[in-house]
Amino acid sequence: MEILLNILPWLLGAIILAVIGGLSYVKAPPDTAFIISGIRRRMIIGKAGLRFPLLERLDRLTLRLMTVDVKTERYVPTNEYINVKVDGVVKIKIKTDGDSIKMAAQNFLNMTTDDIVREVKDVLEGNMREIIGQMSLSEMVTDRKTFGERVQENAVPDLEKMGLEIISFNVQDFFDDQDVIVNLGIDNISKIKKTAAIAKAEAEKEIAIAQAEADTEANDARVTADTDIAKKLNLLEIKRAELKEEADKKKASADMAYEIQKQESRKALEQETAEADNVRAEKQILISQNILDAEVKKTADADQYRKSAEADAELYERTKRAEAVKAEAEAEAEAILVKNKAEAEGIRAKALAEAEGIDKKAEAMKKYGAAAIMEMYFDTLPEVARGIGDPLSKVDKITMFGDGNNARLIQDIVNGITKVNEGVGASLGFNFQDVLVKLLSEGDFFSEKNTQDENAEPVVSDDN
Repeated sequence: MEILLNILPWLLGAIILAVIGGLSYVKAPPDTAFIISGIRRRMIIGKAGLRFPLLERLDRLTLRLMTVDVKTERYVPTNEYINVKVDGVVKIKIKTDGDSIKMAAQNFLNMTTDDIVREVKDVLEGNMREIIGQMSLSEMVTDRKTFGERVQENAVPDLEKMGLEIISFNVQDFFDDQDVIVNLGIDNISKIKKTAAIAKAEAEKEIAIAQAEADTEANDARVTADTDIAKKLNLLEIKRAELKEEADKKKASADMAYEIQKQESRKALEQETAEADNVRAEKQILISQNILDAEVKKTADADQYRKSAEADAELYERTKRAEAVKAEAEAEAEAILVKNKAEAEGIRAKALAEAEGIDKKAEAMKKYGAAAIMEMYFDTLPEVARGIGDPLSKVDKITMFGDGNNARLIQDIVNGITKVNEGVGASLGFNFQDVLVKLLSEGDFFSEKNTQDENAEPVVSDDN
């Protein structure tokens, strides 16, 4: 009894500690956040922890995914003033970051999912009505994803203030009070039917084209096969003809060989017969030859002597004839040589005479000096003037404008002659004017010229 009394306090203390420990130990599931407040505020998600009973408070905040059925209770006009109702489903949950948990705890602590859905539903419906008023009916019906994204973007700021986030937004259906959607569907059905009919027609057309191409290819293949068969049959006939021709050639060769062999046999027989006859004839001739040899030998000796004498005479005659031809050729060559020498002497004499004449002319020119040169110059000057003025003689008509142009034309001709004088003087190395002045001053030129003119016969002019 005394031992029991001693153990009892310890036992009671242990029981009390066990009870306190059992009341203090908490374990939060993954889908619920335990928020402990009192001495120190903390949050436990998916793990165990301790709280002091009576000193700290334990509150729960659900983290489960919540489904909100968002419907517009009455018709909402679009931007085209078409009244529609929208049925959508939104998946939301509480965000687990610190600030979002604090906001969610302030709004939804210890509330069930149904309670949270009721609180959020009005917010989502209001955002959905705003987006309906901004879009057309055809845009919403044909592009539900864009409509859902715009509603979600519009609702996010409001939900973040509550510590919530949208996981998904799906539009279930659209309704209108004027059957506009049905009419749009009818129009789309008509377009789809039209597109389908066109596609069907195109498909049938492609099938027909493919069938025609297949028929054409089949026909081409059939024609090609028939052509190949015809070619092969033709080749077969040609081969048969070639084989028959070759067989005929071999048969003809065999027949010809037989005939040739037959002829050869007959020829050999005839040859042997002729050889036998020849042998007999040769023996007969040998006998006759022996008889005639003595007589022929004498006649042959005489004939050989005669032919030798005739050959010697003919050789002598040919030698004499060759000597005569040689002498004649030598005489002809001598005559040609004499003729060539005479022609060369004549050419040489002519050249010497021309050279002597040139020397004499040069001596005369040297004697007369500048006077002779001036005489030749004045004799040639009319030809120069004629050459300069000759192109003008080929002109049918010359029309000149202004005063003094006739004198200018004459001046141009005189200037041309002067240029020729200057060119000739430059090429010869002296000035004709200087020579002319010198001759006029000495008077030799005119004295000699006058003497020559006195000795010349008078010229009678027909003009007078």
